[in-house]
Amino acid sequence: MNVEAKVRQFREKTDALRREIGKVIVGHRDVVDQVITGLYAAGHVLLEGVPGLGKTLLVRTLARAVRLKFSRIQFTPDLMPADIIGTNVILEDDRGRRAFQFQPGPIFGNVVLADEINRATPKTQSALLEAMQEGAVTVAGERHALTEPFFVLATQNPIEMEGTYPLPEAQLDRFLLKIEVRPPGTADLVEVFQRSTGEEPPAPEPVLDAAEILELRRLVRLVPIAKPLLEYVARLVHFSHPEPEAGPPVAMVRKYVRYGSSPRGGQAMILGAKIRALLQGRYNVSADDLRAVAAPALRHRLILNFEAEAEGVLSDAVLADLVAQVPEHSREVQELLRTT
Repeated sequence: MNVEAKVRQFREKTDALRREIGKVIVGHRDVVDQVITGLYAAGHVLLEGVPGLGKTLLVRTLARAVRLKFSRIQFTPDLMPADIIGTNVILEDDRGRRAFQFQPGPIFGNVVLADEINRATPKTQSALLEAMQEGAVTVAGERHALTEPFFVLATQNPIEMEGTYPLPEAQLDRFLLKIEVRPPGTADLVEVFQRSTGEEPPAPEPVLDAAEILELRRLVRLVPIAKPLLEYVARLVHFSHPEPEAGPPVAMVRKYVRYGSSPRGGQAMILGAKIRALLQGRYNVSADDLRAVAAPALRHRLILNFEAEAEGVLSDAVLADLVAQVPEHSREVQELLRTT
């Protein structure tokens, strides 16, 4: 199959997935696309928004639109690591002999919803995040691999902090994207009310299976990106730190940021940009693709200081200034462009 056919097939399958999700989810097109981006990029996604915006419904709908095993974990302060990853239990056979046997927990799914992840203790959070990073869990010294594709979508409420355990920065960095779910507009609200108070809406039909998702993931990795664009991503990550070595700092970064993005932020930008390019029918990445995915890829990787908190400055505002200030081309390329 040639490149054009692969790109066309990629778009057709994604459009089919969008349509099935759209049977249940009203609006939130950007949120849906970013969740699909996380699925295709083999990363994990953190959904943040106030209660009642459909975060859990979106994840459940996505799971129904693909032929994958779905697991939901409701995080609470008394949840233990064994409740997530499973444990060894003693079983007795017909002859009365007893032996330990591993009973897998809900983490052994393909699409895993970690609902209100910040309500569990750090010990339990770490058990989930280890599985996210390693693709396996270890119980009693024995390693148990998770089945691919393995996709975690975690939700958290940004306004209710009582009785919560905010994710440490190093654990936030394990999420490929952080997606902000905002309240819908009036037109979308009318549609939500009609669907939720009228006849039962049609259920989404599965349109992708595990093998197809893994194939789409391989195609994403094959999308080329030019070296100057890799250098552009490197500059964005480098200048997200308040004291960069390569030049003067960006004003808002220097004023409001304690620590900038890790290299994982750049990797998330590149993968997200490749998927965006494919969705637009292109087999190459543009600078616009990179800029479009900068916020969900980097917003949770900027650690803001007290001054930012006191003045109500959010990471998205800092990122907007960062993208505006960091040039797309290196100084040598800019000089060449000025002379031609």
